[in-house]
Amino acid sequence: FLDTYLKCTVFNRNCEECKEIRKNSEEDQVPHPPLLPSKVDLQQVTIIPHDEWKRIQDSLDSLTREAACLRAERKAKKEMHFRSQEVVKHWTNTYAGMKEQKLEAKKKRDEEIEAERQILDVEEAIHKQGERKKAIENAKQYQFYQTERVKNFHSGLLLSRVMKERDAQIEFQKSKIKSDKKWEEQLKLNVEKAVKEEQEKAEKRYRERVALAQDHLKHMVFCYRLMEERRERINNFLSELMKEKLDNEDLIIARDIAEAEAEWEKREGEKYEKNKAELKAIAEYRATVMKNKEEEERQRKIEAQEQLLAVMKADQIFWEHEKEKKRKADKEHREVQDFHIQQMAKNKVNAKEAKQAELDYCRLTEALAVEKEKEFQDYAREVIELESETTNKYIYPLVKAVQEGPGGGCGPVFVDRGGLRPSYQANDITGVQLPFYNSQGSKYSFQKSKGRLGFTW
Repeated sequence: FLDTYLKCTVFNRNCEECKEIRKNSEEDQVPHPPLLPSKVDLQQVTIIPHDEWKRIQDSLDSLTREAACLRAERKAKKEMHFRSQEVVKHWTNTYAGMKEQKLEAKKKRDEEIEAERQILDVEEAIHKQGERKKAIENAKQYQFYQTERVKNFHSGLLLSRVMKERDAQIEFQKSKIKSDKKWEEQLKLNVEKAVKEEQEKAEKRYRERVALAQDHLKHMVFCYRLMEERRERINNFLSELMKEKLDNEDLIIARDIAEAEAEWEKREGEKYEKNKAELKAIAEYRATVMKNKEEEERQRKIEAQEQLLAVMKADQIFWEHEKEKKRKADKEHREVQDFHIQQMAKNKVNAKEAKQAELDYCRLTEALAVEKEKEFQDYAREVIELESETTNKYIYPLVKAVQEGPGGGCGPVFVDRGGLRPSYQANDITGVQLPFYNSQGSKYSFQKSKGRLGFTW
């Protein structure tokens, strides 16, 4: 439309075609917006020739055509490269084929190594699981051996084996005494000979010590005599020295007495002057103190009055605070009382739950005790059967340990509590465990006892 319009504008503005175009443009004005603003005068519009318009369009479309050509060329190269890759993909004598073969071989080796590693991991996991299971079994066995019943049973087992070993040792000693009688006689002779030699050596050492002591005594007497002579010479010298010293001390004492008297007179004079000055200062100080005391008394009365007023005011404030404190205390007391009520209700519920938990725990404990007792009885039966194969004489400690029951006490066995045997303590300061006597009843008659004691009713 625009091209036709421009042509008509250039060659013949009043042609019929142009009129028809303008008419059509006026009819199409509603659905299509105008190409030019409505108020623009067409006489003022610059008219471009068709060739120029074509040149402008070609210059604008050249970049688009070049881009399309480049895209087409790139697409063709890509398709050609893809076809060439499809052709040489299965060739083995090319670098790419050799590289592909190496990659495939490496991938296959990695898969084989990974498969072997997975097999090793599975074997390691199985081994660790076995070790873990073995450790758990050992721990269970150790825990079973650490129970009191098993310890007591093992003590009985040890006692039975010790008794067996003791009898064997006794038999061995009896057979050995006869063969060792001659050896004992020879040993006795050797001992007597050794004792005799030791006595001779002791007598020889005694004689040597006596001779040495006598030599030491002679030497000590000689040294004592020399020390006495030296002490006497020293005493004589000191006596002469003390005599000379006493003569010189008399002269020194007389001179010191004269000097001391002169010094005393001088000190007495100085003391008198000092006392006189001190008395004067005391009188002045007394007057000053009296004056200050009167002033302090006056100030004290004023301060006492002010303090009384302050105390009265503080007392009033104190009673107000006490009232407020009492009100708060009453409020806190009510809150505490409410809290105690709630706490009592909560404790009641907790006690009920604790009782139920204790009952559940007792039931579980009884079931566990029954199971452990069965396990212990099976273990004890196997050990007793094994020990009884060698001898049937020393299995009484084992049988007794089995019959004692769990708990370690001496009381009667509780059949309903898993065979538990509790302990009973004496009701005194000792607190020892009471023994258990399995008696079938007294053999004495109560009536006979009454007659024996003199009762006739």
